[in-house]
Amino acid sequence: MTWQDDAGRDLVKSFGARMQMFVRGEGSYLWDADGKRYLDFLAGIAVDSLGHAHPVFVDAISTQAATLAHVSNYFATPPQLALAATLKRLAGTGDQGRVYFGNSGAEANEAAFKLARLHGGSERPRILALTDAFHGRTMGTLALTGKPYMQEPFLPMTPGVEFIDSTIEALEAAIDDRVAALFVEPVKGEAGVLPLPEGYLAAAREITERHGALLIIDEIQTGAGRTGEWFAFQHEGITPDAITVAKGIGGGFPIGALITFGAASDLFYPGTHGSTFGGNALGTAVAGAVLGEIERAELVRNAAERGAQLRAAIEAIDSDLIDGCRGSGLLIGVGLKHPVSKALVAAAQEHGLVINAPNDETIRLVPALTIGDVEIDEFIELFTASLRTVEDALVLDASTQLGASTEVPA
Repeated sequence: MTWQDDAGRDLVKSFGARMQMFVRGEGSYLWDADGKRYLDFLAGIAVDSLGHAHPVFVDAISTQAATLAHVSNYFATPPQLALAATLKRLAGTGDQGRVYFGNSGAEANEAAFKLARLHGGSERPRILALTDAFHGRTMGTLALTGKPYMQEPFLPMTPGVEFIDSTIEALEAAIDDRVAALFVEPVKGEAGVLPLPEGYLAAAREITERHGALLIIDEIQTGAGRTGEWFAFQHEGITPDAITVAKGIGGGFPIGALITFGAASDLFYPGTHGSTFGGNALGTAVAGAVLGEIERAELVRNAAERGAQLRAAIEAIDSDLIDGCRGSGLLIGVGLKHPVSKALVAAAQEHGLVINAPNDETIRLVPALTIGDVEIDEFIELFTASLRTVEDALVLDASTQLGASTEVPA
């Protein structure tokens, strides 16, 4: 029996076949059971902000686990209060802001969904979200996810959500005083790392404010310094009503949060929401340590600088497959001229590189925020070799098809 057999027998099929078995990580590298080393430019899908087995992460877990792990939300703990204060400071909420802790991005968005309902009541039954957006896979967040193929097996969805195109004109046409909230991702990661149009967030802030609707920004993939600011909305200089965060704030430990601004901070009242494990001492201690190290090591600036360096290096690769780069900081989408992203991911793995294909014509790169020249140079070498492998396969396939089409019967 192999590990593939064990996974196929014991794990639910919702994720499909696992691509590899990893047994160890350090920094930006992973090792499989055979000892092969891989350069990790996926980082657990933008989760491992500090890379693997960072001493700050390891020390925070061991120290807090030996002190106090969990007491429930009937009680407060120092790490929980400290992390809430840190998130408010980094997000710029001011004194009125508040934080709700959950265990994942989906839970953070579930809390945001409830926040929108509390704001809207019976007078504002409409919630707007963007086509091709992704906000989670729970029944509530799936209703906010603008991907019909994901929703179809689970219909009917929670009612009230309407999807609009990602344009200012579409928002102006759709919104009225019966809209409770607009949900947006600053960059649609699962759609292929697609940034919103220039000026969209600023316009959305003005339009929602004019109509009394909440602007709720999903920063689950873009937060924790990933785009070169602590949160992507800060590139636009606006103040939303709420943001959701997860992934990178925990550096590998499961945690999510809803952060509210202004009057939205007073919408929840006792009994309206909760989570047994949300905000536990262990998770909040780890997230506090991760955010502290990002700040101490100036990794937000590193994400901005290394992201620009990485995009320039990719665009300099001589390849007929690459169709430009997009994104900001260390959230990068590499466009492809042919629908070969899955083949490229497989070729990269053979070359010892871990990358991701959110769709058929995009490669997503979300490495640890700690990367430097060594990792970027190695990435370019491995990625170029992977591109050549796929290009050679395309040429071989084309020549085979040409030969078949011109073959003359005997």
